[in-house]
Amino acid sequence: MSELPICRVSAGILRDEAGRVLIAQRPAGKHMAGWWEFPGGKAAPGESGAQALARELQEELGVRAGHCERLLQIRHDYADRIVELDVYRVADFEGEPRSLEGQALRWVAIDSLAAERLLPADRPILQALIRQSGEALAAGAQ
Repeated sequence: MSELPICRVSAGILRDEAGRVLIAQRPAGKHMAGWWEFPGGKAAPGESGAQALARELQEELGVRAGHCERLLQIRHDYADRIVELDVYRVADFEGEPRSLEGQALRWVAIDSLAAERLLPADRPILQALIRQSGEALAAGAQ
């Protein structure tokens, strides 16, 4: 039995002024092309999750990440690889996100994310966002 390769990946939750979340579509030629994901990418050897995220956001979207806070860590087993995902809430960023690697981008309301074709590894992120959104609404009603 061979061991599956492990991919260390960082993903960021970027929100616009309306509270929508940015998602990116995986371009043709990439693993799981056509699926949507939260922006980010693979960590280089020796790179922390936050460092990887900052680099990937600059390379893929042309934005400079400000303060990032870890939201959660996820491990997802695909048939051909294991993904260890570090997810960060990007509190602020400089620049307007734009596609620098041919990926489609879309701002989506949290309550509409479930209708998107999100990567299976990203589904727990969606659940965390929905849970936090509900908690924020409940706290505001008190």
